[in-house]
Amino acid sequence: MRSLHSWRAALAAGLLLLAPAARADGREPSTATSHTTTYEQLEVFARVLSYVENNYVEPVDGKKLMHGAIRGMLETLDPHTLYMPPEVFKEMKIDTSGEFGGLGIDVARKGDGIVVVAPIDDAPAARAGIRAGDEIVAIDGESTQGMDLADVLQRMRGPAGKRVLMTIMREGFSAPRELAIIRDHVRIISVEGALHGGIAHLKVKNFQDRTAQYLRKELERLRGLNGGKPLRGVVLDLRNNPGGLLDQAVAVSDLWLPGNLPIVSTRGRNGAGGSEERSKDRDTEPDYPLVVLVNAGSASASEIVAGALQDHGRATILGTQTFGKGSVQTVIELEDGSGLKLTIARYYTPKGRSIQEKGITPDYQVPEKPGGKGEKDQPREKDLERHFKAEPAVVSEPVGTPKPKSLPEMKDWEVAAKLADHQLKMALTYLNGVVNGGARAPAKASTETR
Repeated sequence: MRSLHSWRAALAAGLLLLAPAARADGREPSTATSHTTTYEQLEVFARVLSYVENNYVEPVDGKKLMHGAIRGMLETLDPHTLYMPPEVFKEMKIDTSGEFGGLGIDVARKGDGIVVVAPIDDAPAARAGIRAGDEIVAIDGESTQGMDLADVLQRMRGPAGKRVLMTIMREGFSAPRELAIIRDHVRIISVEGALHGGIAHLKVKNFQDRTAQYLRKELERLRGLNGGKPLRGVVLDLRNNPGGLLDQAVAVSDLWLPGNLPIVSTRGRNGAGGSEERSKDRDTEPDYPLVVLVNAGSASASEIVAGALQDHGRATILGTQTFGKGSVQTVIELEDGSGLKLTIARYYTPKGRSIQEKGITPDYQVPEKPGGKGEKDQPREKDLERHFKAEPAVVSEPVGTPKPKSLPEMKDWEVAAKLADHQLKMALTYLNGVVNGGARAPAKASTETR
């Protein structure tokens, strides 16, 4: 019984460390009954652990047991709260620097299955034909049904040059198909730009370290290509951008907003720990027309940028409904090198809109293909098991939420006419019409103090 007593002591000590000393409103943190119930459950856990360690038919790995217990606990929470063993956590930290070995896919759990949120442009998975909305049925012949999300990520990552056999199912397939994909060094160049008749197209693939800095440099490069003349407009392309670092989303929004405007606010449990990020009054881009392109793969940090620019009338949003991830995660490194990604707050646009479940509604609905009906078949936050529900106060659309419209009739612009990308073609044509006075220009942001 020595093992049982030691685990009881450790768990009791851990609970005392985790128990809050006082509530933010000054009242008692919880009732004695709830503490007693938690202690009783910890006693049951310690007893089960002891029985397994001492009586299971084969020797057990204590570390695996504890990792499994932690994962099981977190799987009762939202799908973005995640425990990462040391090797997975190490890879996650590398991700934010923009380079890692793997396939280049952002995935999420939907029911018992795993679906692709967005493949990274020009990464192995995208080159092999993986699309947003694909269900990953198996990896290297092993079913992903019920597989832990961290385990899925670990199986896709690894040294460059090694083959991964992905079995996928897609709408229109009569049966799952296998794709052999070779891992590569996935280096995410977070910003890429091109110039079309004096209008810049800026593709932001994710929000990693220095994304705002790279974006500013790309704007300067394109101005140079434009003969040093001011840009006629900008298309900020956030399609299939799964998000990333919150501070970079704030910095990117700040590029186009005058000083002292709210960009995003966050609120934790019962409204505690609220914070607000505001724009700085320096290095703001000129007041040219701005369009933001979004789709179902635009999530989290992408939605923060689109929501801030839309609420302040600085940009016109084109495309299809975004993913709808309105929660904030913090990453905690644990003593053994493992990590905990924990959902701690919801975020809100400057007008107080929560995009959780709903996403950002574009000002103009532009499908992926001419005459298409958008991307309704692609997974979104509302489709994920255990996702947060939108708060009752924001389930109905608040005043100021735009209703999507179809683009007005526009004269074809020869510069964009040959583009195969329909949404980009429409964005460029719309901006050209705004500049030439043939389309409605977006409203301008104004400084707000409070």
